Amino acid sequence: MKKIMNEPTHIVDDMLQGLAYMHDDLVERLDSFDVIVRKAPKTHKVAIISGGGSGHEPAHAGFVGSGMLSAAVCGAVFTSPTPDHILEAIKAADEGAGVFMVIKNYSGDIMNFEMAQELAEMEGIEVSSIIVDDDIAVEDSLYTQGRRGVAGTVLVHKILGHAAQAGQSLSQIKHLAESLVPQLKTIGLALSGATVPEVGKPGFVLSEDEFEYGVGIHGEPGYKREKMQPSHLLAQELVDKLAASFQMTAGQQFALLINGLGSTPLMEEYVFANDVAQLLAEKGVDVVFKKIGDYMTSLDMAGLSLTLLRCEDQAWIEALKAPVTTVAW
Repeated sequence: MKKIMNEPTHIVDDMLQGLAYMHDDLVERLDSFDVIVRKAPKTHKVAIISGGGSGHEPAHAGFVGSGMLSAAVCGAVFTSPTPDHILEAIKAADEGAGVFMVIKNYSGDIMNFEMAQELAEMEGIEVSSIIVDDDIAVEDSLYTQGRRGVAGTVLVHKILGHAAQAGQSLSQIKHLAESLVPQLKTIGLALSGATVPEVGKPGFVLSEDEFEYGVGIHGEPGYKREKMQPSHLLAQELVDKLAASFQMTAGQQFALLINGLGSTPLMEEYVFANDVAQLLAEKGVDVVFKKIGDYMTSLDMAGLSLTLLRCEDQAWIEALKAPVTTVAW
């Protein structure tokens, strides 16, 4: 294993210190906690927070800033953050109008964020949440009951962050989130496994000529392993799976996110994007928003994911296109 690091056990601490140093005009780290908070005047609006295990950078700390997240909690690599760190994020983010938590559908995340919510409410802070379960690849997997929360979570950050900045109440944001998440679906593929620094070897190994459909962002098993294929066939599989899940029809409006998993060059992401564009055009749908790059990674995993959001409300499109000031959007 070759990684640019010091002690593997200190990698998250070192990373957060480096992130806070490089972007000290936008964010800061809470002393003694693995929490990144935005530097912005308090405006008595709802705060949006998120988080999870590290190793998915730029998620989630890269989306802290004006117009998106108020704070992000960073657990150990591929490990849920603990309730005490989440509680500190809630307290630091709160502006007096309540805190809304965006939680990916992993058992540890749900348990710890809900525990932190109970502690915050005991201190008089109103807290609400949504669980994102956008991965259609596998219904139940390691750490989850139901579908996993993956790259589509970033679009939830963007839309809810815009709503909070616009002054919507906690109950309004909860209603928005409950309408949004069912219209959000993701599926991905991996060409190689991810190497957790403290483990020192990939979580799974594929042969030189193999790839796997549906692998999770922690290396959870997918649904099919095959010999490597051209990009247009990979795109066909993922688009067809999403189209069937949406019962896609011509004229529908979609936001599109093509997300690299850590080691996929942009050249390859753009090749895949070209294939996806042709397939969606053939289906007659209207792509009203597009984003490509590394947003929810899996350390050094090679591969990508494809996310579609069916935009049933024009306000969602406006929210996705609205300017923000963050490290990574």
